[in-house]
Amino acid sequence: MVERGGSGVPGGRRKQRVSMADVARLAGVSSQTVSRVSNGHPGVIPSTREQVLAAMRELGYRPNSAARALRYGQFNTIGVILFSLSSTGNSRTVEAIATHAAAEGYAITLIPVDVPTQDNVLGAFTRMGELAVDAVIVIMEIHLLDAATVQLPPGVHVVVVDSDAGDRHSVVDTDQADGTRRAVRHLLDLGHRTVWHVTGPETSFAGQRRTQAWRAVLEEAGCPVPPPLHGDWTAESGYAAGLALADEPDCTAVFTANDQMALGLLRAFHERGLSVPEDVSVVGFDDIPDAAFFVPPLTTVHQDFAEVGRRCVQGVLHQIRTHGEPRPGTDLVPTRLIVRNSTAAPR
Repeated sequence: MVERGGSGVPGGRRKQRVSMADVARLAGVSSQTVSRVSNGHPGVIPSTREQVLAAMRELGYRPNSAARALRYGQFNTIGVILFSLSSTGNSRTVEAIATHAAAEGYAITLIPVDVPTQDNVLGAFTRMGELAVDAVIVIMEIHLLDAATVQLPPGVHVVVVDSDAGDRHSVVDTDQADGTRRAVRHLLDLGHRTVWHVTGPETSFAGQRRTQAWRAVLEEAGCPVPPPLHGDWTAESGYAAGLALADEPDCTAVFTANDQMALGLLRAFHERGLSVPEDVSVVGFDDIPDAAFFVPPLTTVHQDFAEVGRRCVQGVLHQIRTHGEPRPGTDLVPTRLIVRNSTAAPR
């Protein structure tokens, strides 16, 4: 509830709080009807709902979320625990989670964890409990959940993003392997003898899965497997890899594990006098909004971050509404290859 009336200054008359009964009297309905409108329950006639909302606006009434939480045992808040907000995938996934949660009437509480240890993970869950959340979405890397030292608390409504732990947890992830296969096969189908690769960090599940799929496609096709160049998702690491690849006379095609590294690669090739795609074809991964405006526009694998966020929210809401335990398994979101001007047949 909010306050109304009074002077609002020291020594002035104490303000009165706008109550549900005040709204009911103004709208000409019962307090129960006001409660149903406040909580978003169906079954209220649209004209009556608008009448109640108009009374709320006129009186400046806001529902008491704390009292509602105590009454119904629900806080309408989803916690998000993650270990990095700097990467494109994580930041866009968090944005999508927040958007879809809001559409369902939920807010999100974000808790970053600097060092992925068991104590810090448990501390984050404890903090989430203190902040009164209904469920938790964890954006976590592969080796963390595989390690015996890092386990999620039992009995918690939880969905995990970007992890290879579907045998024990409910996981939502982009189909990393299929996206990579599409990218590498596209380059081979253009006639390139092989495809070089700039990897993501060794600690990244997504980076590992893309590297594994790149290698598998080349081996299945009977193509040489060049030594991968290690990156860290940044354009700077892509630039360093590009300078090294410019000295490889047999390098006519490169698959980079994300678009930022591809951007660095394009600059390095330009500085070394190599033309893309005439001399070297380049494919990225993510399809960031800027990828279409690179020079040349970048061929890349599109990740549907909005759908990943939607499935995460729907997953935890299903657990909340059915009072069910998380079901192990991995829900893969499909990818698409977006062909632009950075790939062509070799000379």
